[in-house]
Amino acid sequence: MRKFFHNIRKYNKYAIRSAKAELKSEVADSYLNWLWWIIEPFCFMLIYTFIFGVVFKNNELYFASFVMVGQAAWQFFERMLTGSVNLILNNRDLVTKVYVPKYILLYSKSLTYLFKMFISLGLAFGLMLFQHVPLSWHIIFAIPVLMILYLVSFGIGLLLMHFGVTLNDLANLTNIALKMLFYLSGVFFNIRKRLKGTVGYFILRLNPAAFLMDELRKALIYADMPNFKWLLLWTVAGALLTALGIRVIHKNENSYAKVI
Repeated sequence: MRKFFHNIRKYNKYAIRSAKAELKSEVADSYLNWLWWIIEPFCFMLIYTFIFGVVFKNNELYFASFVMVGQAAWQFFERMLTGSVNLILNNRDLVTKVYVPKYILLYSKSLTYLFKMFISLGLAFGLMLFQHVPLSWHIIFAIPVLMILYLVSFGIGLLLMHFGVTLNDLANLTNIALKMLFYLSGVFFNIRKRLKGTVGYFILRLNPAAFLMDELRKALIYADMPNFKWLLLWTVAGALLTALGIRVIHKNENSYAKVI
């Protein structure tokens, strides 16, 4: 782990420049430019709010803000996983010609995803003000929840990045798994209210996206205390996943150029 943190400091400027370049390239040929980063999550929020709030008559309190917060957390989790699978393959020239610790590629990608998530959370905060959501000191718990979300996503992403080099179908399997997980994560419904008993208990706590999404809503919208026990458990799980991913990549990174 000491080598990992040393490399993060060493390649931090490269990762930031790479993230900025990717963000600029995404909107380079667009008339609306950076406005797309606001329009896209806002439109998805409107769609979910209309379908599940109006058509299916979801009576969740502050539903638009509820959806926006959930969407911000889910999209970061989803992007981290889908973006990591083919990350080494998509950077073939860099991997084969220049030495960069391979987890720096995911770290750089994560900065772009963090940027987009904070835009979505900014929109969520604006909606909260519009809907007169009472602000509370509990909002400070959003910081550790977001840190744990990053840690868990980064750990899973490292493992997917490694196995994505040799498993050609992993990207498709990941997309299918995430589509299934999306409907079990409570982006547009409250798992605690809709799924009672043992099923709801395990879906809410064993699905990191669902659990951390719920904890983020508790901090931002409902002024409720977090579940410290399960936050600690997911912190440990995220740390273990990250440590395992780093170890696997350190052990195999010299062979990636030969495989691809």
